[in-house]
Amino acid sequence: MNFTAIDFETANSSRSSACALGLVQVREGAVSAEHVWLIDPQQRFDGMNIAIHGITPSMVEGKPTFDELWPTLEPLLQGEVVVAHNAAFDMSVLRYCLDRSAFSYPDFQYMCTYLLGKKMLQELPSHKLNVMSQYFGISLKHHDALDDARAAAAILLKLMERGQHTDPLHLAGSQGYKAGTMYAGGYTPFKSPPKKAAKKPSAKKSATTKPSGAPGLSSSSVSLGRKDFGGSSNFSNFF
Repeated sequence: MNFTAIDFETANSSRSSACALGLVQVREGAVSAEHVWLIDPQQRFDGMNIAIHGITPSMVEGKPTFDELWPTLEPLLQGEVVVAHNAAFDMSVLRYCLDRSAFSYPDFQYMCTYLLGKKMLQELPSHKLNVMSQYFGISLKHHDALDDARAAAAILLKLMERGQHTDPLHLAGSQGYKAGTMYAGGYTPFKSPPKKAAKKPSAKKSATTKPSGAPGLSSSSVSLGRKDFGGSSNFSNFF
């Protein structure tokens, strides 16, 4: 039961505007370390984001930039199983910040408690962090970076207990998910493998059948490069 949970908050709708990061390390099923940083995004703060997380420009004055924080953060992520609630958002923030600084990606696997919750707790009306936290009796100050990371860690432990798994990757596999990865030069998302299309019965040939046109192009699963198609909308607002 070893993993690291993270949560980013952003100053505006840009994924490269990280202004806070919470990180919780879990070892043998228990929290072993917690870290939280305010980050100077060197970008504007939008009122909507301030209303969500309460972080203001004056609060990040004199705080490290992402460039300055990365030497401390990288060894805490390298080689880990990283967990986040709505991981697509947090991983894109990390990638965009790294891209902005021209830093190489670390190597780790990652999981999403939001997607796992949707699969395992289908009776819930919503799978937002606050809803799942309330369901499991987890205290939460929503959109506080450290508290959100704590909640993501606690939710994963609860899901592992429910699924009777001691390895987070085994839990993901049991629900049909493959761990996402980040590596130097690219990443792959946390997702379920595509379902195989059912084979259509072959049509009987007739004398009037016209010759078919050029065959269509086949597709294959590929890893995504450093830049993806993600927009700049702050989807963390909904989680």
